[in-house]
Amino acid sequence: KYIKDKKHVSANELVDYLGISRQALFKHHLAKLIDDHVLVKNGRPPKVYYSIATPVKLEIKEKSFNINNEAKNLINHDFLIITPAGERKEGLDGFIYWCQKNNLPLEKTTEEYLKTFKKYEKYKKDGLIDSEEKLKSTFKNVFLDKLFYIDFYSIERFGKTKLGQLLLYAKQSQNKKLMQEIVGIIKPNIDKIIKKFKIDGVGFIPPTVKRETQLMKVLEKGLNLHSRKVEIIKIKTAVAVPQKTLNKLVDRIENAKNTIIVSDNSSFNNILLIDDAVGSGATLNETAKKIRDKKMCQGKIIGITITGSFNGFDVISEV
Repeated sequence: KYIKDKKHVSANELVDYLGISRQALFKHHLAKLIDDHVLVKNGRPPKVYYSIATPVKLEIKEKSFNINNEAKNLINHDFLIITPAGERKEGLDGFIYWCQKNNLPLEKTTEEYLKTFKKYEKYKKDGLIDSEEKLKSTFKNVFLDKLFYIDFYSIERFGKTKLGQLLLYAKQSQNKKLMQEIVGIIKPNIDKIIKKFKIDGVGFIPPTVKRETQLMKVLEKGLNLHSRKVEIIKIKTAVAVPQKTLNKLVDRIENAKNTIIVSDNSSFNNILLIDDAVGSGATLNETAKKIRDKKMCQGKIIGITITGSFNGFDVISEV
């Protein structure tokens, strides 16, 4: 009743109201109430508040559903949703929440999710999506030898993939913990590419939008790659124009051509360029062109991104 009346309360307020220690509060009360979906934890330290869970959250715990093991395992591994309130819900718990929120029958929607997932999964080989053909169909002159992305940004009907969700909210909230989680997911694939193509130089595409915590910097540090770094810089202009704001391919090419500078003059055998998301592919392709023009690379230039669009290189406007 105290929490219901107050709407949102802190741990200190609960300690004062109940007259117990913080240790007792967390060990014997809060953890169980959150696990039972009676309370919801909001915020991050040092500002954390607790509130009463909504009826939808309570229904999740109470209902039982008939879901086959293949679908259940897939959803538990790959489904993630961030609620409008900023709560992270993943696996079957998150999927049930999503179905209830959209008034969808769980069993039927689960089967449809499994079918849709398999449709997209067939484009992956050894955990990577090869976008070389789409790159060639987009640009008259292609300077990358290969372009891979680790997952699709979104899939039909079900929206953003797990990596798509993590990427969006890691950047928008500048959440270092989410960024480090992304590092853990993508590192095995990047290590695989480095070994397969005998990469001896790695370049990180710099961001356009100024943020206190930059994803690419966290990636660079977290991936801890032993290849030499290819120095790439982003020119500061009077007005910063992110690629995502440009709809025409010619404008995207012009933007990349005039704002990306390869400041390195070293010589490499094979280079890997890393970006967070593929929109048109213009930035990676133009960066590869600048490397070719400087005759810095004697072999292949490979591009890899965290996510990309299924529909060619459509604009990923959110990130």
